[in-house]
Order: sequence, then C-alpha cells, then structure tokens
Amino acid sequence: MGKTFDRIDGRLREFIDRQPVFFAATAPLSGDGHVNLSPKGRSGSLRVLDERTVAYLDFGGSGAETIAHLRENGRITLMWCAFDGPPSIVRVHGRGEPVFRDDPRWADLIALFPDGGAPAIRAVVVVTATRISDTCGFAVPFMDYREERTLHAEYFGRKTDEEFAAYCAGKPHVPTSLDGLAALPVPLPPRSA
Repeated sequence: MGKTFDRIDGRLREFIDRQPVFFAATAPLSGDGHVNLSPKGRSGSLRVLDERTVAYLDFGGSGAETIAHLRENGRITLMWCAFDGPPSIVRVHGRGEPVFRDDPRWADLIALFPDGGAPAIRAVVVVTATRISDTCGFAVPFMDYREERTLHAEYFGRKTDEEFAAYCAGKPHVPTSLDGLAALPVPLPPRSA
C-alpha cells in the first residue's frame, strides 16, 4: 500500500541517492500535446537540496520537451524505482523550473554538483515537491546495474562551448518543443561560472 509523506526524509533521500536512474514526466497544457517521459541518470547529476526540493542537471543531446513544458506550466513528476533490493517506487510530484546558464542562481546551483563542470549542461532543473509518495514496486523487475555509459560525456567533451551552443541552435526541437512551445533559449548563453 502506498504512502504519502510531508517531506523527503532520511530514508527516502537514501533511496533516491542509491538509484542509478530516474524518470522525469511532463506535459503541455494542450490536451493534444505530447506527454514527455525522459530517463535521467548520469552519475552525480541529481541532488536532494532539502526536504522538499530536488535538482538535476539537464544535458544536451536530444530535444528540450521537459524544459518547454516547465516554462509553460511548471508541472513535473520525478520517479525512482528499485531494480535491486527491496521493491519500492518513489515519486515526487511538483513544480519545476529550469535555471539557465545566464540566471544569477546558476553559479550557486551548479556548484552543488560534482559533475557541474561537465560538458553539455544546458540548465539545472529545480523541483519543489507538492506531493511525495512511495508504492510497493512489486512488479518492477530485478535488473543489474553494470556501469555508467561514457559516450555522452566523451562526445560533448570534444566540443567547445561555442560548438555546443551551435549544436543546440541547430536542433529543431531544442529551441521549441514538438508542440511549438518555447524551450531552450537560443543562442545558448555562455556559462556564467
């Protein structure tokens, strides 16, 4: 039976910190718009900031649906599930905001991540929880974690900041979403820190 929580307590935080992957779900306000579900999981790219706030690094490499939906309406759900150990699923429903490279908060936020100097970071997504819950996860399969993939860091590590900005500007669904919503600001602002 699932439970709801007032805060991300120590037990929930430990569970979140142990999971190598999580998922972010967003949707536009339009009833015929595209719902988006994105896997996330580069090591060091997620931080529980306090008992009601989570932040993660948004990397380039695909579209920017999550950013577009957050800019339009702020709704987001993050989900972690245990692929080993006791079965559990944790969800944080909340309000999300992308903090871009030219935002005055950027330097303080990016400093919280050990991977904050990594290539291809477009934004820090800050999520304030409105509902925190867990469920059993009895049907989630056991899966073994082997290792991090390094392809993303290697590919974007070969690009200068200017080349990465050009890459973002050249992708059709980075400046705007599949539904035509404003997504990543282009030209991509340089890093302020």
